[in-house]
Amino acid sequence: MVRWEPGATDRLREAALDLYVEQGYDDTTVAQIAERAGVTARTFFRHFADKREVLFRGSEFLADGMVAGVRDAPDGAAPLDAIGLALESAAATLGVDHAYAKRRMSVIYANPELMERELIKMARLGDALAEALQARGVGPTEARLAAEAGIAVFRTGFDRWVAGPRGDDLAQVLADSMERLRALS
Repeated sequence: MVRWEPGATDRLREAALDLYVEQGYDDTTVAQIAERAGVTARTFFRHFADKREVLFRGSEFLADGMVAGVRDAPDGAAPLDAIGLALESAAATLGVDHAYAKRRMSVIYANPELMERELIKMARLGDALAEALQARGVGPTEARLAAEAGIAVFRTGFDRWVAGPRGDDLAQVLADSMERLRALS
């Protein structure tokens, strides 16, 4: 095993996902992931805190981008319009690798521990969006409602995108999901 070979993070991520799909998350060890990636277990832990983090690393970039979408919305933008800009940011971050997203979500949905982690991530994202809306002057109740509606749109749209054909555009699916929410009133 060559420790200094570049691209260890990506190789570990791909090896882990391959193994999770092939044999299940619970039956996959860090040692197996490291071996498949051509690195040591010690190298694995330099890149990831544990085997869950392979699936959740980078969540902060998603949250930062979505909060920036709200923060940078034009003055006077309605709360749901600001959330729409956050969803555009999410699509730019997540909409580049449909195959990876589909495989990742299949592993998460098959494992209650990982699903719990995903739901916690969504709850924290909702908190961050609500705070960003409040910083724009939106009242606490309205900010929470808009943020939670945005999370519902994100989850519903992302699930539709993952289940759909490879060529679908995540930004369009999220925009369509937001329009469907608005049409409910």
